[in-house]
Amino acid sequence: RTRETGPSHANDFAPLSVIAARRLLQIVMRFTLSTWNINSVRLRIDLVAKFLKVQQPDVLCLQETKCPDDAFPLKQFRRLGYEHIALNGQKGYHGVAVISKLPFASTEVRSFCDKLDSRHISVSFAAESTKAPLLLHNFYVPAGGDVPEPELKPKFAHKLSFLDEMKACT
Repeated sequence: RTRETGPSHANDFAPLSVIAARRLLQIVMRFTLSTWNINSVRLRIDLVAKFLKVQQPDVLCLQETKCPDDAFPLKQFRRLGYEHIALNGQKGYHGVAVISKLPFASTEVRSFCDKLDSRHISVSFAAESTKAPLLLHNFYVPAGGDVPEPELKPKFAHKLSFLDEMKACT
């Protein structure tokens, strides 16, 4: 029966239980993700704030933050409703961050090519409706230079090695 014709008995349109409502929301809820090579989060914090206010993604991945973890603008992100922040930064170069409205179940930092250059962070999100958590990797892949010849250009060889090691991230 429809609302126009009325319920067939009183319980046809009874409110959902809290548990059922949460499960229904999990099924229909959209997970939004944005990613941005920010090239200095501290220099562009006002642009990021404007973006987050307008777009309101659940999760924002930043690359090339160029910021050590202890200098990251945490307060600005938290004031915007992004309470969950995972960082892997360093001064002046590289750096990645995951900023989220959703809590993390875990975080992990990996190094690639035997370099500690802050190019990776992963987070997982617990998912009640599935058995496995959602795993998100945020990478800042090396540029590799202008000449695609690994024998001639160490930067390009580094990029290829980095990409090979990325395959192991599951």
